Amino acid sequence: MSATVLTIEDLEAFKNQLLAEIKSLLASLPTNSKQRWLKSHQVRRLLTISPGTLQHLRITGVIPFTKLGGVIFYDLEDIQKILIERKIGGQSSR
Repeated sequence: MSATVLTIEDLEAFKNQLLAEIKSLLASLPTNSKQRWLKSHQVRRLLTISPGTLQHLRITGVIPFTKLGGVIFYDLEDIQKILIERKIGGQSSR
C-alpha cells in the first residue's frame, strides 16, 4: 500500500484549476435580466458548495443577499464581483 504525498504546489494547482472552472461557469451563464437573481440552490450548484457553506458566507457578509417572503435571492453580478475581488495571483488579489 503506497501513500500519496500532496505538496503545496499540488494544492496551488488544484486551487487554480478550481478557480478557472468557477470562472468558466460564471462566464457561461447568460447575463440577461432573466438570470440576474439566483436562488440559494442555484448559487450552491454554481459554486459547488454545501448549504452550510452558503449560509456561512451569507452570515459573515461575504455574499450579499435579499430575502423576500422567506426566499433568499443573490445577485449574479455580486457573486462575479466577489470572485474577481478574491482572486489569488491576479492584480486584484488581497
